[in-house]
Amino acid sequence: MNIAKPAALLVAATALLAGSTVAATATTAAAPDGTRVTALQRTADQVLAGHSKPLKVSADQVRYDGLTLTAAPKGKAAAKDLDCAYGHLCMIVKGTKFDFYKCQTWTVNNWTGNGPFTNNQTPGTVAKFFNQDGSVRWTSTAYQAGTATWDPIWSLRPC
Repeated sequence: MNIAKPAALLVAATALLAGSTVAATATTAAAPDGTRVTALQRTADQVLAGHSKPLKVSADQVRYDGLTLTAAPKGKAAAKDLDCAYGHLCMIVKGTKFDFYKCQTWTVNNWTGNGPFTNNQTPGTVAKFFNQDGSVRWTSTAYQAGTATWDPIWSLRPC
């Protein structure tokens, strides 16, 4: 018996009763191997192609070793300083919040547009954002917050 459809209906009904937008972020589709894939997971797969698979996936969060992706806040809150824990580098790209907390080079794809960022790492820590050829496009020294242009960022190193 396939319980995926009744379970999805239960999640949607619960979200409606609670007045939440969980139903929108819980949209799933079947992958070729039959597993369920959230919209957030599809975004993660697109922009982090080449990185190992996530450690944990739920409807509203994808967690890698050193990175957490969540749906970005909406409205004016997204335009102000981005909520970002101490020691982390956070940004919003195409409606997804990226929260980096591991010092390594991250290759990214399909980063376009503008979005807020917060470099809340230890004071003086420099995050570097790279062009396709590996040259530095721009840097951010902690603490710094603002709006960035992601066109074209091909990789980044939070520290």
